[in-house]
Amino acid sequence: MIPENVIRQIEAIVGPEQVLTSPEECWTYAYDATDQAHAPEAVVFPGSAEEIARIVRLANEHRFPVTPRGAGTGRSGGAVPIEGGVVLVLTRMNRILEINPADLVAVVEPGVILGRLKREVEDRGLYYPPDPASAEFCTIGGNVAECAGGAVAVQYGVTRDYVLGLTVVLPTGEIIDAGSRTMKGVVGYDLTRLFLGSEGTLGVITRIILKLAPKPAARQTLAAAFGTLAAAAQAVGQILTAGLAPTALEFMDRVTLGCVRELLPFKVPEAAAALLLVAVDGHPHDVEERAAAIARFCEEQGATPVLRARTAAEAEDLWKARKVISPALLKVKPNKVSEDVVVPLGEIPALIDGLQAISRRRGLLIPCYGHAGDGNIHVNVLYDRKVEREREAVNPTVVDIFALTRELRGTLSGEHGIGLTKAPYLKMELSEAAMALQQRLKRAFDPNRIMNPGKIFPGLRAR
Repeated sequence: MIPENVIRQIEAIVGPEQVLTSPEECWTYAYDATDQAHAPEAVVFPGSAEEIARIVRLANEHRFPVTPRGAGTGRSGGAVPIEGGVVLVLTRMNRILEINPADLVAVVEPGVILGRLKREVEDRGLYYPPDPASAEFCTIGGNVAECAGGAVAVQYGVTRDYVLGLTVVLPTGEIIDAGSRTMKGVVGYDLTRLFLGSEGTLGVITRIILKLAPKPAARQTLAAAFGTLAAAAQAVGQILTAGLAPTALEFMDRVTLGCVRELLPFKVPEAAAALLLVAVDGHPHDVEERAAAIARFCEEQGATPVLRARTAAEAEDLWKARKVISPALLKVKPNKVSEDVVVPLGEIPALIDGLQAISRRRGLLIPCYGHAGDGNIHVNVLYDRKVEREREAVNPTVVDIFALTRELRGTLSGEHGIGLTKAPYLKMELSEAAMALQQRLKRAFDPNRIMNPGKIFPGLRAR
């Protein structure tokens, strides 16, 4: 328990109105987008790095856990305060401090909503590419903590490719700067990359320097419906190996397509087993040529229809439908487990075949969709927890999915992180030596284990 006098000290740091302690209010911050939940003892809304540093020093002195949190949209339990303590909600720190067209950088605080940042950057003729499905409500700090990706990663990369520098409050209370606002820099260890994807276990990110790109001159979006999953997978391979450089190459199977069919701006045949969504960016003439070539590849694999979005509004409707797939799947079953495995591009057909075999063997629906262009497939296990057979089949099914992924030389997480939900499976990918090294790093940064304890490595709990 956090002593009452310590709560009063925290209130003195941030102001009493920025601290919640009632059970009802704290429960609001007990969970993220998973089905994991654990109530904190207090919820604090800091307004600066200095306030966070003072709270963290108190945490070290009194040995209570601190869990950083953005918008709570994570899908691996990373923001769940599994050991109680204080949740630091960073949404007050939501300023865009600078957008600099000359340097091609933006400087932001962690609580900035990604969609807002993207719009403000584009208003100045620039582009910040990472675009996860939760862009309209996730925070840039959470994106950095999880190394978020999104649909355009096949061409532009993921969050780590755009973070030049960070200001971080370490778990011992010091404030450091990592990286710089330059495009190159090799002074000392690359601490910036170390914090990226660390899920709030190594410190609290309070300022982010982001690399920007010029806004693409033109974009075309295509949709292609296929009669079989194999044909869709074959088309993906042809598009990628032909040098057509799609900006986004997204895949939906029959179940996911059925869940969003009414949101699409045109009709898709009921018999369609898969839908590919493809976007192409660049110079208008080049975009036209590449879009036409991609359409031909899809038609050669039997796609019908192959349609191009006629307007920006139609294209936006297509991508909106793609972004609501995850919640839409709950139309099929009331419960689901969402995984985001990645396999080498050439193994996508084998992954799809293997998932269908697991589905038949375990008797559960396993719809999949996602970023076919970079091998990152979102695999969902649908079930009804009120049905005992289905409930008991979930964990063995997840193990089967991860075993298949590793057999195909893939990785267990492309952008969701490890957090709580994937921590039990870490040994399927990391060797004992690799895990031990990472645990030593954690202890070096966080000797009292107060920073988001219980995440990634379940054995490292708060002292």
